[in-house]
Amino acid sequence: MNIFQNRRFLFSAILGQDKLKYAYLANIVNPRIGGLLISGPKGTGKSTIVHSVESILPEGKAVDGCIFNCHPERPQDFCSLCRERPDHPAATRKMRIINLPLSCTEDRLIGSIDIEKLLKTGQKVILPGILGQANGNILYVDEVNLLPDHLVDDILDAASTHWNTIEREGISVSHPADFVLVGTMNPEEGDLRPQILDRFPLCVKIETIKDPAIRSQVVQNNLLFENDRDAFHEKFAGQEAATGKQIIAARELLPQVTVSPELIDSVAASCAALKVDGQRPDIVIIKTAMTLAALNGRSEVISGDILLASELTLIHRTRDGGLLEPPTTDEIMDNFNKNLSKNKEPLQKTMVKQKIEVAAAAPSDQQSIKKNSNP
Repeated sequence: MNIFQNRRFLFSAILGQDKLKYAYLANIVNPRIGGLLISGPKGTGKSTIVHSVESILPEGKAVDGCIFNCHPERPQDFCSLCRERPDHPAATRKMRIINLPLSCTEDRLIGSIDIEKLLKTGQKVILPGILGQANGNILYVDEVNLLPDHLVDDILDAASTHWNTIEREGISVSHPADFVLVGTMNPEEGDLRPQILDRFPLCVKIETIKDPAIRSQVVQNNLLFENDRDAFHEKFAGQEAATGKQIIAARELLPQVTVSPELIDSVAASCAALKVDGQRPDIVIIKTAMTLAALNGRSEVISGDILLASELTLIHRTRDGGLLEPPTTDEIMDNFNKNLSKNKEPLQKTMVKQKIEVAAAAPSDQQSIKKNSNP
């Protein structure tokens, strides 16, 4: 086993955080969902969960030698440098997590010119920024609520347009910036502006685990991880491998997933009733629900996918032009259950297949979904 992989806590060993695991897996399967904000007090394992997926991340393609990881089969998304190349040989690269340091400068984020080389040789060489490195990967921003606003705006602009432009010393280079944005924050240390909150497609608010049995198992997993890494990794190797295969299968199935007009109507009616601003949330709910269906191995979205996706999408969004606080889970579920019933949609619960044993670890989430299945 790779010594660096052996240092990481494993995704399958994370207990009691079902909704977060669903949201994270959905973004890995379908990066076009756009990202995830994880909010919770200290000691709830936010950073641990973010990095726990490294061993199950899928492989992807990139143009060999491209500093921006352009995809060889998407010429319409080639960077300015790849457009000038005569050929674009493909290379296989594993998806990675790119960390954004809290002390990051704008040049380091966006990209710059190699000044030393410019002074020595007169040659203008582009240095890719973190947004360039993040293309095709996961961009992780810890303590996003403490990041300067102008950097947050730059990141969110790139995340929404999937492009970044480096303009320095008379040179302009554009490149794809198609990444999964994952931010973590402790609300006790400061809030995010509502305008920024709205730009995170999904949000999960972590709460301390209250179930004694799960807390006990969490302690046991952590002790095993600290005392015997090899035994820890061996214990969860089967689940990790199954989850990796599940991600690949879901990616292949996703283009075939359909959603009925009635379910789309229910989403639109519910978002309107909740006075959600804009139509971005409606779109995110549908994209997320389709991805949850793919994770379940289904080619059709069911009401349970919509219910879970709606909570992940709306729980952090202000409403009515910012005059109303974000809706509670009960408000979201009541509205969606009512509109699903109006459209005569059967209320079915969604559950990621037990290959990864996510749901069994968190009875509280199970009960929530079960409760929401009753009109």
